[in-house]
Amino acid sequence: MTLYLNLEDISQISIGAFAIAVPISFSEEAWKLGESLPKANLVFLFVLSIIFLSFFTYQTIFQGEVENRITVFVVRIIIAYFITGCIVALILFSIDKFPIVSEPVIALKRLIIISMPASMGAIIVDGLDKE
Repeated sequence: MTLYLNLEDISQISIGAFAIAVPISFSEEAWKLGESLPKANLVFLFVLSIIFLSFFTYQTIFQGEVENRITVFVVRIIIAYFITGCIVALILFSIDKFPIVSEPVIALKRLIIISMPASMGAIIVDGLDKE
């Protein structure tokens, strides 16, 4: 595995994120949660996302062998979450529920809330064809 993801990995992450993010992004509950969720809970959701992404990536994609590939492991998690965030932002923007200019805090909250489950979908689909 190289430091960078290949096109197949990027497409798998994107499709997995999209599959989970679409139904959640269309949910009024997610929009309202983005308006009302306290910052501490938001941070906790973000940390949970990273922890579960790390566990799944460690066990499934890297099969528990990261000692000599720590940088690749960390970069893969960061890139997977970044791609997921971009997919979520695009979906929310397309349905006019990503007020990044007028209400950036709400936009960021919605992004993190929806990215949590979407990132798991992304990494699961990415890990399906790994040996």
